[in-house]
Amino acid sequence: MTQTAPETRLTWTGALTRRRGLDLIRGSNLLLVFLLLCVVASLLAPEFLTTRNISNLLQQSSLTGIVAVGMTMVILTAGIDLSVGSTAAFAGMLVAVLIAHGVNPVLALLATLVAGAVAGLLMGGLSAYLSLPSFMTTLAGLTSIRGLTYLLTGGTPAGGNLPQGFRLLGGGFIGYVPIVGLVFIGVAIVAGLVLRATTFGEYVYAVGSNREAARLSGLPVRAVTAAVFVISGLLAALAGILLTSRLTIGQPTAFNGLELDAIAAVVLGGTNLFGGRGGVFGTFIAVLLLSVLHNLFNLLGLSSFFQMVVTGVILVAALILNRLLEHRGNRA
Repeated sequence: MTQTAPETRLTWTGALTRRRGLDLIRGSNLLLVFLLLCVVASLLAPEFLTTRNISNLLQQSSLTGIVAVGMTMVILTAGIDLSVGSTAAFAGMLVAVLIAHGVNPVLALLATLVAGAVAGLLMGGLSAYLSLPSFMTTLAGLTSIRGLTYLLTGGTPAGGNLPQGFRLLGGGFIGYVPIVGLVFIGVAIVAGLVLRATTFGEYVYAVGSNREAARLSGLPVRAVTAAVFVISGLLAALAGILLTSRLTIGQPTAFNGLELDAIAAVVLGGTNLFGGRGGVFGTFIAVLLLSVLHNLFNLLGLSSFFQMVVTGVILVAALILNRLLEHRGNRA
């Protein structure tokens, strides 16, 4: 007998509950590793726990973290967004060009966020409504949007005389806490609440777990798929704006490799590359963990090549651990 839509919905709801339990286990394990790494770092490099170092660490990790939050949503639907680095660079240049041409900074910021959302909608729309692989559509976006970034000013930096209020967004502090760090924390909290406490969040997990079952249950699969790409593009644009604010100039070469850093954080945070499992909390901790690791290497004066090797080994270990947890959860 064919399963009815309500029965199907109950099935994936139960599966979602079990997966969220596994996500909590992964997140707790990663948090313990992060705390242990902080203890080790403080012992190996006493300057690690200084207020200035921690503040710089949060500031440097926030832009990757903001983009990684959007990437988490995309990967939860079994997609991938390789265009985030180019979108962030384009946004950073666009906001600088608009302000340089006399546009009100608030309007320039809003227009740039809309541009990022439109770029995400284009990527997601091609993937959702034309059934094109997101890997290929966003790979095309990676190159074409980067090309648009260079075309804006002929490949030269833009801006250089940005208003003081705008510069505070990326370079300002409240006490010892960087404003960009507060933005990262706020974005992570909002995204986490959306995924865990809203119908849209349940749809995201359902689409990633079993797209066909979600469609048979009457879920708006295509709309959900497009929406997560819009969110990813919007957050990438936000990261670009914040970098331009901090540097006080738009750099067309900025954010090369950002998409790989974001994907690395999402995977390390326990989100399954095939969708349906994971969450923002794991990504948030993973971004901080990777930042602490790189910061420790820099404090110890270790080669950047060595850092790349260690980071790769950690990611492979994370994938193996996640797979073991999934097998244990399936047997349960």
